[in-house]
Amino acid sequence: MVRVSSRLPTTPPPATGPGTPGAAGDPVRAGLRIALQALAAVAAGYAVMAVTAGLGLWAAGAADLPGGFGAVLAAVVVMAAGGQVEITGSAGSLAGAQGELTAMPLTVTLLGALAAGAVFLRPLRHHAVVRAGDLAARAAAVTLLWLAALAGLAALARHDFRLSLGDTGTSEEPLADLFGELLDAANPTVGFRTLLGPTLGHGLLWILGVLLVALLVSRASPLPARLLRHQQAIRPAASAMLLLLLAYVAVGLVVGLVVAATRGHAAETLAVLLLGLPNVSWLALGVGIGGSWEGRVEGPFGLPMPQVLDAVLRDGDGTGLSTVDLSSLAAQDARAWWLLPVAAVLVLAAALLAAVRSPAGVPAWRHALHLGVGFGLTMLAVTPLTLVEARFGLSVLGIGDLGGLGGEVVLRPDVWRTAGLALLWGLATGFLAGLLAPRLRHPGRLPTDAPGPRKGAPESQGPTAGAHGPGAPGI
Repeated sequence: MVRVSSRLPTTPPPATGPGTPGAAGDPVRAGLRIALQALAAVAAGYAVMAVTAGLGLWAAGAADLPGGFGAVLAAVVVMAAGGQVEITGSAGSLAGAQGELTAMPLTVTLLGALAAGAVFLRPLRHHAVVRAGDLAARAAAVTLLWLAALAGLAALARHDFRLSLGDTGTSEEPLADLFGELLDAANPTVGFRTLLGPTLGHGLLWILGVLLVALLVSRASPLPARLLRHQQAIRPAASAMLLLLLAYVAVGLVVGLVVAATRGHAAETLAVLLLGLPNVSWLALGVGIGGSWEGRVEGPFGLPMPQVLDAVLRDGDGTGLSTVDLSSLAAQDARAWWLLPVAAVLVLAAALLAAVRSPAGVPAWRHALHLGVGFGLTMLAVTPLTLVEARFGLSVLGIGDLGGLGGEVVLRPDVWRTAGLALLWGLATGFLAGLLAPRLRHPGRLPTDAPGPRKGAPESQGPTAGAHGPGAPGI
């Protein structure tokens, strides 16, 4: 017979997990755990970025570069993480090259940010709240490892290529043809280097922004106890804005795949999808709500973007910048008017999602305020990322920018106009969503997403299902 004792334990089992009192007794083990989890987040982010950039460069034909594919891959990852690359070139005493390149391959950026943010949040998913010190230690560990890896990639992102210019001229450009043959004999080179200081500075802002956005949009992740009262005002709108951006990327992906399958040039289209899909998709969002960009394209270079955009940028008189907005795009292709109703539908859908996920009883004007501020800040952060500035000029014996040997691509957003219009769109759609939300909300839904800890309850006491429920929604 098995004898069952009626004595109850007099002390509860010690709490485990980072940031708990039980873990404080072994700071070395807790610190090692945090370091390994930070390393996993950094490794996941860079691995996804490297794979995406590698596939995009392969589709663009960069695999045929003479010995420079690895350096180009490193440069693309560095640029995706906010780094700065300069273009250099020379041909001895005969010539010099001037170059500038400012652009972010946002497909690589987006996928790397999603991977790093998801792995960073994973160890916190079972806690109702987290200590501010523990969260700061995790963020610091990820930041330091991220910057160390970025510095290593920056050291690899340098290479020189030999240019052959003898065949660049045409019968209309005899001067360029003459100097092209002269430069070939001088063994001209063009290359790129990473500027370490600006790269680390921008990389610091990049990773801190990723971690902050991850905490704001993840409705199932904990916050310090002092911030819990703010999450019901911030997280529904923040997660809805992330889903709006991802929805535009998804629509762009479908359109791009259809174009690749039906209109030829599949490799070039796939390269754009793998490197710069959000550059195009988020520009479409900004233009759809009434925002604008300005720029121009000169010389043999062009934008790896839709032909209608390239046509607008080449439509200027060569002395100024062309405006890219809904009317100028529609003048080239009337189908551009569809950007307006698509924006109306998707922004309203995001507003409804935010309103339904907010606590019951929130007035419509407050929904409007939350979404207006959220959408305005989203476009204020996203629009500058679409900036593209690329220039290359070759001077020979003091003669600069010979025909056929240089070019310029510029695409600058009107950030404040686009962000201001996003604020107005958010106010309007947020108010409408606030009026519709009571009819759409499930009658059995709790009035809050995640109730805070009871008064006097300790922080982060190990895994708990009561904080969010077994089926709590999240990003």
